[in-house]
Amino acid sequence: MKKLISVIILVSVIFGCFAVNVYADENYPFKTTDGIVRDPYVLVYGGKYYLYGTCLSNGKGYGCVVSEDLENWSYPVQVYTPNDSSDEFADFWAPECHYYNGSFYLFATYRSQSSGKRGTAIYKSSSPLGPFEMITDGHITPKEIDCIDGTLYIDKSGQPWMVYVNEWTSSPDEVGEMAAAKLSDDFTHFISEPIVLFRARKHIWTTGSVTDGPCLYRTESGRLIMLWSNLSKSGGYAVGMAVSDNGEIDGNWIHYPEAFYERGSYFEYDGGHPMIFKTLEGQLMMSIHSPNGEENGVVETATFLPVEDTGDMLAIKDKYTFGDIFYRAFFEIYYNIISLWYKIF
Repeated sequence: MKKLISVIILVSVIFGCFAVNVYADENYPFKTTDGIVRDPYVLVYGGKYYLYGTCLSNGKGYGCVVSEDLENWSYPVQVYTPNDSSDEFADFWAPECHYYNGSFYLFATYRSQSSGKRGTAIYKSSSPLGPFEMITDGHITPKEIDCIDGTLYIDKSGQPWMVYVNEWTSSPDEVGEMAAAKLSDDFTHFISEPIVLFRARKHIWTTGSVTDGPCLYRTESGRLIMLWSNLSKSGGYAVGMAVSDNGEIDGNWIHYPEAFYERGSYFEYDGGHPMIFKTLEGQLMMSIHSPNGEENGVVETATFLPVEDTGDMLAIKDKYTFGDIFYRAFFEIYYNIISLWYKIF
């Protein structure tokens, strides 16, 4: 960690913000374990991996590192820095970069100096390494409450949505919510009122009140799955999985009884804030940060786990009961019972 921080400071002092072409012939001197990375998001583009995450920025703003193999990474690139008059004040969290209609869009959280609230804004660039420019009027999420972790979802009709978190810090009962709203075609504003998808509590595997890190994925059979994070009965941060009963964002979300990833027999450390991507070789992967805080001298950093699409669900490859045919059969029964309950009541 100290090594990476020292290099970031040294590089910034000597070179300032790097241009994209600096990296054309650059070696990849770092491992992800060399420093803290939270909320990792991987964009695969042009034969390379672009890793965005909390703690990759040199000061205010958002940063990115680049790799060709998911193991060896470049010096951090500052992809966005707010100007001195900006309302972007602190908590520069969870940047995600999405390629859409020929441009790159950064969905990222920050705290507003004027309102004191956190929210997600959207930034645009012609390059995955920026420079990005804000295209929303500050927070695109509701400005009167804390909202974090915005991500992009495109529905079956091609309509873009932002799925995001109504943070527990603004809830009267301190329970977080998962929310969503339709985006304009240019991503500059919402074109629908936000809807609440589900709340953090009352799920069998959860013990906390957070709804962190939504990630949407459609399985080979057409089911719409959401991975998300909360605290679990294992005593730490974890990843859960839910399925929409109508295959769309506005369905009833039925939650798997067990955590998808948690500390336990298979994994030494807790972890969360998941996202799904496919490697250059075609392997489906889940990224999380793990552990969720320094533990036994190990700091939180980006962790990549191979997963498989079983047709109707995701499973961590060779590691977990989600891959068992008996568990899948059990969930089908559970899913059908809950779906029937929603239809009746």
